[in-house]
Order: sequence, then C-alpha cells, then structure tokens
Amino acid sequence: MAEFVPGYLETFSKRARERGGSSLTWAHFEAQAGLLGALLVDNPEEVAAKIKRHSEALGGISRVTFQMDVAVLPHEKILRATLGTRVAPLLR
Repeated sequence: MAEFVPGYLETFSKRARERGGSSLTWAHFEAQAGLLGALLVDNPEEVAAKIKRHSEALGGISRVTFQMDVAVLPHEKILRATLGTRVAPLLR
C-alpha cells in the first residue's frame, strides 16, 4: 500500500485541481481505502472480504473492474498483482 498511495494522491489531486477542486490528502485516501470506501487496496484476504461486503450491501454484484494504473506503479508491480491467483479463489 505504501507504494500505491503517493501516485494515487498525485493522480487524483491533479484531476481535482483541473476541475476546480483541491488536492487530496491522506485522510481522503484512508476514507476510500477504509471499510466502506471504494478502493480495494490491501492484502488478498481483505480485498476479497471488501468485495463480499459491497456485494451484499448492493444486493449482489457479478463483476468488479480494477483500474491499477492510477497509482503510477511500475509495470512489474502490476504484473505481480494477486487478483487471479489469490483474490478470485477466495470469492468463489
């Protein structure tokens, strides 16, 4: 997560400023990464649990789309994501 946050804040702060808003803060990130937030940034078990919670709250979801490039992570890091090997099996 430590590698994700700086790029996330930079990317979304830039977008917010372009639209007349202000820069994002660590508190903004924590709110979105927290229990009820939209970001799925954590270990595989926590990501799977959050997807399950959101699915239950929404009456069931059949698809989750991940956008991994907003954090300016190196391509090698994105390739090592454990979505298919560790998160998906926990959801099945």
